[in-house]
Amino acid sequence: MKPELNLLVWAVVLTVVQMLVAAQAAFNKVGLMALVGNREGMPVLTGWGGRATRAHRNMLENLVLFAALVLVAVTAGKTNDMTLLGAQLFIWARLAYALIYVAGIIWLRTRPGRFPWPASSSFSFNS
Repeated sequence: MKPELNLLVWAVVLTVVQMLVAAQAAFNKVGLMALVGNREGMPVLTGWGGRATRAHRNMLENLVLFAALVLVAVTAGKTNDMTLLGAQLFIWARLAYALIYVAGIIWLRTRPGRFPWPASSSFSFNS
């Protein structure tokens, strides 16, 4: 399997872990019965739970684009050192972003948030 596909799998694993963290935060706030119900009138999650939920949604948005770029590059046979570096940057930057954002470290979270797009561009401009 191409290393870029392996990193795509790790991106999915990171997304699932973020989902579990966000679900745990919701469970801590509203309890099991509210979560298994229709979720009408659910309170807004605040604090680390709200940040975990937002980080997970942000990861979902970025994962779709990253997966498309990886799959196109692998299918077209256009993978090389730059696409591998881009995929590695994407994974590590998303992990750092999630940890920093959920922890609530304000000025630092914008740094790793910048890396996924340049990393993704290594796929786009590689022809």
